[in-house]
Amino acid sequence: MATYVNPGAAEAGVHGTIYREVSPQQQAVEQRLVDNVVASFDACADPRLKELMVCLVKHLHSFIREVRLTEKEWGAAIDFLTKAGHITDDVRQEFILLSDTLGASMQTINVSNQAYQGATEATVFGPFFVEDSPQIEFGGDVAFGAPGEPCWVEGTVTDTDGNPLGGARIEVWEADEDGLYDVQYDADKRAGRGHLFSAADGSYRFWGLTPTPYPIPNDGPVGKMLDAVGRSPLRASHLHFMVSHEGARTLVTHIFPEGDPIGRKDTVFGVKDSLIKRFERQPAGTPTPDGRVIDRTWSRVRFDIVLAPAGV
Repeated sequence: MATYVNPGAAEAGVHGTIYREVSPQQQAVEQRLVDNVVASFDACADPRLKELMVCLVKHLHSFIREVRLTEKEWGAAIDFLTKAGHITDDVRQEFILLSDTLGASMQTINVSNQAYQGATEATVFGPFFVEDSPQIEFGGDVAFGAPGEPCWVEGTVTDTDGNPLGGARIEVWEADEDGLYDVQYDADKRAGRGHLFSAADGSYRFWGLTPTPYPIPNDGPVGKMLDAVGRSPLRASHLHFMVSHEGARTLVTHIFPEGDPIGRKDTVFGVKDSLIKRFERQPAGTPTPDGRVIDRTWSRVRFDIVLAPAGV
């Protein structure tokens, strides 16, 4: 009998590699199948598609062979994916949640958004973005009546040389103090989201809500998976941004309050040190930057955004 080892796992130093006793004859049977499946893509006219499919097959088969996957376990996986499909609709995307909670979304973002000369780091997109957010005026309020502590958000949008980017579209969205997004109440509701444009000097400002932690939707198969493996469904407090400007790489990111109780335990692995910001709580009655007086506590945060050039 011989020990089967996933060469890729061994070379990468992956912890917890499971070793199984597999005879040379059995290894040959399994490898022959891998070779046949890989060869089935030889006629693929799209080089990138061929690369993706061949690599996918190799890694998938390597996983199956390394853990000696049983037919019952594979059936359970198919059932899990089927349930994820059934619960997905126009508002809820269970497969995004699955991708997020496995770190696949974050890793894809890392690969696709190369570090470049101090450009603001990207993080996960999340499942609750919608296209038709209302436009607000400079200094307007994206809460639209959503419950929560008011938060004044301000900053600038520049390129990596420090030049201001006027007219940048700044899309923001967030959950309310109960940890729910507008679309979780009603698919047609719009609150806690909006977009505005930076001024000629690159500055922007708006009112939103002080972010609070909340669980991802955990009443479906992804929630059951997290429970089974002993993981929390909680996301660190955050405010979503998507910032775009002609000639710049579109940025999808969040900012996270300093001292958040969830922090690095964020269930979708989205927290990066550079995106942790100080949200300064202000006492009730403290005059606001736009000259109002609020009879409750509020917070303020500064987030200066640096966009990388397109194509990097």
